[in-house]
Amino acid sequence: MTSAGPLLPAVDRAAFAVAFAARLRERGVAVGLTATQDFVRALVAVPPLSRTALYWAARVTLVRRQPDLPRFDEVFDAVFGEALLSVDPHARRGGDRPAPHGGDARTQAPVDPYDVSDATGDRRGLPWVTLPPVVAQRDHRDDVALSVPDRLPSDLAGALDTPFEQLGAMEAQLLGRWLERALREWPTRRSRRYAVRPGGPRVAIRETAARARRTGWDPVHLVRTGPVARPRRVVVLCDVSRSMQAQAMAYLHLMRALALTTHAEVFAFATSLTRLTTALAHRSAQEALDEATERVADRFGGTRIAHCLSTLLGSHHGGTVRGAVVLIGSDGWDGDPPERLAVAMARLRRRAHTVIWLNPRAGVPGFVPRTTTMAAALPYVDLLLPADSFGALLRVPGEVARHARRS
Repeated sequence: MTSAGPLLPAVDRAAFAVAFAARLRERGVAVGLTATQDFVRALVAVPPLSRTALYWAARVTLVRRQPDLPRFDEVFDAVFGEALLSVDPHARRGGDRPAPHGGDARTQAPVDPYDVSDATGDRRGLPWVTLPPVVAQRDHRDDVALSVPDRLPSDLAGALDTPFEQLGAMEAQLLGRWLERALREWPTRRSRRYAVRPGGPRVAIRETAARARRTGWDPVHLVRTGPVARPRRVVVLCDVSRSMQAQAMAYLHLMRALALTTHAEVFAFATSLTRLTTALAHRSAQEALDEATERVADRFGGTRIAHCLSTLLGSHHGGTVRGAVVLIGSDGWDGDPPERLAVAMARLRRRAHTVIWLNPRAGVPGFVPRTTTMAAALPYVDLLLPADSFGALLRVPGEVARHARRS
């Protein structure tokens, strides 16, 4: 996932760019954070297939002043001593430099990029394998541990559309954090409160009179107000049965993201219903997921969707569904009769504003809901969306907003 191309196999682009920029700063080249970010984006947009391409990508993005070119060439030549493109300005105009020892550059054996030494013979290592600076100074005592800063993967965009069952625990945790930051926009509703807003339908008498004091009590400027938009309440019900074992942890990340950003009510269900709103609202993501996992005692078992929906609607939490956007994350396998699920979905549809069914199987090309459970629930569902990857979960708010505008 972090490979930058055949030239830099299995290389973290961010770590490589930061280390190379630090090497340039040591030689007096002014490299800022924006230039480093541009270098990373250049490596992502056009992965370098040769050292010549890497040289020009680094030079165009990292060097901003003409006097810094000689020092940049020195650093690049020290790191890539056997680069096909010489650091001699005349060689850059004339082509590739001759191969060492009088041989042909095109017939030379490939050089190991990790075996580089400078002119003095000091083996310094390439930037992507150079160890980060140690934060804590080492003491002579044996019980003092070194603290080394963590370096996380820089490219998570490629894992957005990866199915949940193919993601590791670390990737799922990082994408869960990304999901918490990305789900900031959600459909809103018109509240009864009014606030000052240009072009509003009402005239604010008090604010208009206060402004008229400056113009001899003549209301030259009318202050208008409009209704305040409030985020619509969200209720999430996620299936954690055995058939949803691969998607259960990702759906817990979705419930935590919605609980933190939209003040949603979240529930997990298998054979019974479990409220997880307070557990997933914990500041620590790992502790929140651990506590939620402990609370769900019937996970990875059977499924009773109709029974769990009836339990929610009959409890004191059933009022939270009124006027809310209800997300049901399940593959549709249910142990209850389809007639009972149809009755529960009809009750839910009368209370909720929008009912959305997130099905991980819906992302498969040619998907058709053939199970009796999904056939009984679909007449009461506004949107059936695929939810087999984190990228699909990120597209849910946009689909809900477009549906709200259409209706």
